[in-house]
Amino acid sequence: MKPERVPLEASVALYLAAWIPYFALNRGLASVVHPALGRPMTGLEILPASLLFLTAFTYLFLFAGGWWKLAPRTRIGPIDLPRPAPWTALAGVGAAGLLLTVPLSVTFKGVSIPFVQLLMRGDVLIIAPLVDLLTGRRVRWWSWIALGLVALALVVTVKQRGGLNLPALAIGAVAAYGVGYLVRLMAMSKVSKTGREGSVKRYYVEEQLVATPFATAVLALLAVFGHGPQAEQLRWGFQHALSSTAAPWLACAAAIAFIQSVLAASILLDPRENAFCVALERSGSILGGLAATYVLWLTLHQPAPTPAELIGAGLLALALVLLALAPRLAARRQEWRRAPAQVQAE
Repeated sequence: MKPERVPLEASVALYLAAWIPYFALNRGLASVVHPALGRPMTGLEILPASLLFLTAFTYLFLFAGGWWKLAPRTRIGPIDLPRPAPWTALAGVGAAGLLLTVPLSVTFKGVSIPFVQLLMRGDVLIIAPLVDLLTGRRVRWWSWIALGLVALALVVTVKQRGGLNLPALAIGAVAAYGVGYLVRLMAMSKVSKTGREGSVKRYYVEEQLVATPFATAVLALLAVFGHGPQAEQLRWGFQHALSSTAAPWLACAAAIAFIQSVLAASILLDPRENAFCVALERSGSILGGLAATYVLWLTLHQPAPTPAELIGAGLLALALVLLALAPRLAARRQEWRRAPAQVQAE
């Protein structure tokens, strides 16, 4: 897979499609009774095995595909090891927060997938133009309008729900997700949004050298040293999930998450402003979540999206169309303006 050679719109379309089975698998595991537990798995029981599978798939790809050779090297005795640069190491820590919160976010009872996706994606869309301003990138008018549409979608759905009304762990997941993306976008803007050949691959390798091991280590420490039911759920996830009947489904979800990580990097590292790239990436995941909700409604009789969630999705679709068309129209307008000048020069 060569992300820098894939058109941005194609990456967004594939990214959107990948979210549908990913959300459906994680929500299904948290909704169907697990034989060994006598109840559905919780998000904390799902998370350890998901991360272990994702780490295995990611590292297998990096080494089998030869991408690891793009990273800087450190020699320890006779061993030559790849290492991340400081900024990409920081981005890897931010990405670890996403790995911990995304699968967890879709497993909360009484919290619909479209609603939690609007919350998690909405805060990032607010962060994106701030990162652009801090890093000196111009934010074009269509990106501001798209952000306004996403903000309106968020207001409509929160108002219909009567407020957030979320479990404490869900609020923590939303907050950690926003912080993780702030760190990640700052690092991306510093080192990799250049459009140069190989920059997406190199960034992805260096970030992933940190992200999955760091996230897994954090969960392992919480499982070993934590107390209470949440730590017990993590311990069960590490000790039993990989050998349970849920393992094949967890592996499938992790494989999809790996594909998503490559596509997301190709979208977010496009050299255009963060407000543009992030809005495209966020819209793809939210619309994918909406589609997954309908799949779960048809297969597991989960609640269908509410009218407010459909309105929110419609506003996001409008933002996506704007972001797809406006840059092309602006580029064509520039070509029309340059054409008379070129004729006169000749």
